[in-house]
Amino acid sequence: MTQIDQAVAIREGEELDAAAVDRFMKQAVPDLQGQAAIRQYPGGASNLTYQVDYGERSYVLRRPPFGTIAKSAHDMLREARVMKALRPVYPYVPDIVSICDDHEVLGCDFYVMERFRGIILRQDFPADLTLNEADTRKLCLSVIDKLVELHQVDAKAAGLDKLGKGEGYVQRQIGGWSSRFRKARTEDVGDFEEVMAWLEQKMPADVAQCVIHNDYRFDNVVLNPDNPFEVVGVLDWEMATIGDPLMDLGNSLAYWIQADDDPEMQILRRQPTHRPGMLSRKEVVDYYLERSGLQVTNFDFYEVYGLFRLAVIIQQIYYRFYHGQTRDQRFAGFGEAANYLEQRCQHLIRGSAL
Repeated sequence: MTQIDQAVAIREGEELDAAAVDRFMKQAVPDLQGQAAIRQYPGGASNLTYQVDYGERSYVLRRPPFGTIAKSAHDMLREARVMKALRPVYPYVPDIVSICDDHEVLGCDFYVMERFRGIILRQDFPADLTLNEADTRKLCLSVIDKLVELHQVDAKAAGLDKLGKGEGYVQRQIGGWSSRFRKARTEDVGDFEEVMAWLEQKMPADVAQCVIHNDYRFDNVVLNPDNPFEVVGVLDWEMATIGDPLMDLGNSLAYWIQADDDPEMQILRRQPTHRPGMLSRKEVVDYYLERSGLQVTNFDFYEVYGLFRLAVIIQQIYYRFYHGQTRDQRFAGFGEAANYLEQRCQHLIRGSAL
């Protein structure tokens, strides 16, 4: 059995009030015994995720980041409610144990969910996961299949049809992310005006309206440790909504760094999509379209959008670091990353047939 993903020591400045967590947990799950052992998952640059253990019983706590955050960002209550609605129709969503909107507990909204024990593929395969090229391809297809399956969920039956704002999703996303970038720009980062103008000019109509994840990546997927080709969980539903499925795929491809990408792109790699057997970005698009039944003659718009959106997310985090609202040194190089993504978007635009 391949090593199960584990939390690690809590980062300095992100400690929880252990006594408050313990009191809350024992109210939510009255038969818990002993004291809570709390550790933190190392991934992620947005919401914070902790493992809370009572002996063999293990839970996950999600809360917003510490420090100043945008008023509408990091909505823990919304995320938990989306998960509760999706769980009956998409069983890869963790079960919600309890939701807390009382800021007297931890100073913020948070929720606790079940922990899926399994493999999470981060930057590289775990040392004891040895897959040949054919098996790596099989794993890759399995992960893409779960995105296709999500996009086929009956949103109305799940009670999620009102989660979005209806038609015009593509237009809202281009306008919204452009506005967010302009507000978060720092003087050491490019202006992205060429990229935003191209997206505004080239944006298509919505191809469909469905439940989308908006952050679907390998490190948000949990694999069965006894059978790594089986997806048992999908995590991080913070940005889930009703929207265009091809925009969701474009978001995922922004993180899909393949073996022949340039060294600057390789620095951004957070998942093992470079390994022999992994699909290329073009192969991902072709496979997704075949499985979903959707059609598009040119995917360039969605690829540029995904990279631009990733740049905005990176820049929003960097803005907090630049202005001293967080001291997390992981974010010190995010301005350089945003500049690189602008150059990559410009390169794709100049080579596009759109």
